[in-house]
Amino acid sequence: MGEGMGNEAQIMPYISSANISCGFHAGNLDTLKKTIELALEHNVAVGAHPGYPDRENFGRVSQMLSLLEMAELIAEQIYVFEKVAIPLGAKMHHVKLHGALYNDCAKDAALSKIFIQTIQAIDYDIIIYGLSGSKTIQEAKKLGQPFANEVFADRTYQLDGHLTPRYLEHAMIHEVEDACKQVLEIVQKHQVNTIQGNPIEIEADTICIHGDGINAVEFAKAIYSSLKNNQIEITQA
Repeated sequence: MGEGMGNEAQIMPYISSANISCGFHAGNLDTLKKTIELALEHNVAVGAHPGYPDRENFGRVSQMLSLLEMAELIAEQIYVFEKVAIPLGAKMHHVKLHGALYNDCAKDAALSKIFIQTIQAIDYDIIIYGLSGSKTIQEAKKLGQPFANEVFADRTYQLDGHLTPRYLEHAMIHEVEDACKQVLEIVQKHQVNTIQGNPIEIEADTICIHGDGINAVEFAKAIYSSLKNNQIEITQA
């Protein structure tokens, strides 16, 4: 959220936590401030959403950075987030990396380790949102940092548990009914069907809906209702 889509007010009533751009891959200080204020109004937990500084590609193209450069990049964005959040009385609840940075860490233990150590240098209580079962989650466990296994309502999965790359066909889920079906399958059965046609086991602590998706508002409303109708409690991970 806070990425310039302008749909935050419509989505906020249906979510329990928000990943808010720090202004590097999208957005700016004004959108960051307004989104945090909106989240506070709705009692939604706020988290920093650092990404590669690549507005042209919305932070969805990998960059070659050293471990030190990556640590500095993440720390700088956390600083920006807190500089805006603290005067508003908002506490950073979690950190979720954005786009290519998220996926790069999900597959790389060394990147995940430096990411988590960077967060630990700031606050040992901040929750790490990472791709369910990924290197990010594994490293958080090893380092003793709180974490939440994240699953996706609007993305498809590969057999190895990673998301289908966006450049491939069927990477995105576009229909509301399909998104709700996937979420319920994950939450109730702890499994998800892959694009290869085989189910895999998966754990869910938090569910992601991309705010820049064309159906983001409809997805948020429908998934919220679907979970409620199935007596599934929605809380902050």
